[in-house]
Amino acid sequence: MFHVRPWHVEPRGRFERQTVRSRVLEGNPLGDPAERPLWVYLPPGCGDDPDRRYPSIYVIQGYTGQVDMWWNRTALRPTVPELVDELFAGPHPAPPAIVVMVDCWTSLGGSQFLNSPGTGRYLDYLCDEVVAFVDGRYPTMAAREHRGIAGKSSGGYGAMVAPMLRGDVFGALASHAGDALFEHCYLPDMARAARALRDHYGGSYERFFADFATRPAMSKDSDGVLLGIWAMAACYSAEPDGTVTLPFDPATGRLRDRVWERWLALDPVRMAAGHAAQLRSLRGIYLDAGRRDEFWLDLGAAAFSAELDALGISTPSSLFDATHAGIEYRYPGGLAFLAERLGS
Repeated sequence: MFHVRPWHVEPRGRFERQTVRSRVLEGNPLGDPAERPLWVYLPPGCGDDPDRRYPSIYVIQGYTGQVDMWWNRTALRPTVPELVDELFAGPHPAPPAIVVMVDCWTSLGGSQFLNSPGTGRYLDYLCDEVVAFVDGRYPTMAAREHRGIAGKSSGGYGAMVAPMLRGDVFGALASHAGDALFEHCYLPDMARAARALRDHYGGSYERFFADFATRPAMSKDSDGVLLGIWAMAACYSAEPDGTVTLPFDPATGRLRDRVWERWLALDPVRMAAGHAAQLRSLRGIYLDAGRRDEFWLDLGAAAFSAELDALGISTPSSLFDATHAGIEYRYPGGLAFLAERLGS
C-alpha cells in the first residue's frame, strides 16, 4: 500500500519546471498566454551516464486542467507526481522514462489538443514546440518509436487523436476515459445546455458569458455544462474567422446536422478507420475507463477498442469499478505500459 503523507514528499527522481515560449500560440484567438509552464520528471540516475538515452512520455490533462493541478492532493491519496515517482523510483520500478507534463489550458477550460481558429494551434504547440524543447534539453531517444502520450478525459482524447493526426511524433498511447463516441458523451450535455440557456439566459450565450464574468466561476449549477459545450464547439466547429458555431439551436436544442457532422469527424471512434496506418504503426495502445463513468466514456473506450479490433489491432482494454472522477490511481498502469514498449 502506498504510504501517504499530507505534505510534500521529496521525490527520489527529479522534477524540473521549465517555461516554453510558444510562437504558434502568439496572438491566439482567446488572448491566452503564449508562455507556458512545463514540468519534466527525470527518473533516478538520469544524466549520470552522458551517453544514455531514455524514452519520453507526454502526459496531458483533462478539461479545465492546468499543469500545476497535478500537485493537488485528495484526502488519503498520493498526488500524481508522487505516483509517477513511485512508479519509476519505488521498490519495483518500471523501465525508466522521462515524463513530460504539458499545459494546453485555455480560458475556456481546454483546447482538446487540436488546432482550431476558435482557440489556437495547440496540436502544433504540443507536437512541434514542446517535443522539440524537450528533445533539445533532455537525454531522450528522439524518435517517435520511443515517444508516447497519455491522458485522462479530454487528455485521453488528445492521447487518442494526436498519434492519428501526427503519426510522425508519437509511437504509443494510453487513454484513461478519453472523450469518444460523441453521441453519448456530448449530446446529453447539449440538452442540459439548451435548457439552461432557455430558463436563465433567454436562449443567449452572450447573456450567459456576461453573467459569468460578474461572479465566481462555477457558482451556478449550469456553469459547467454551458462553458464545457461552448469550449468543445470552439475546438470542433469554429469557423475560419474564429466564430464559434454551436452544433444545436440554442433556442430549441435541435441538432444542426451539418455542424454535428463536423464534431463526429473528430470523434476517435469515427477517425480510426481513416487513420488505420498510423494506428497499426504504434508500439502499443492502452485503454481503460470506469464502468460507471457519468459521461459514458466506458462505452467510448469499448467502441474505440472495437474499431481497433476491426482494423486488426490488438490492444489491452479494461473497464473497472469507478466513475469518471478520482481515477488517477490508474495512471501508473498506463505509464508502465508505455515505458515497457517505448524503451527498446
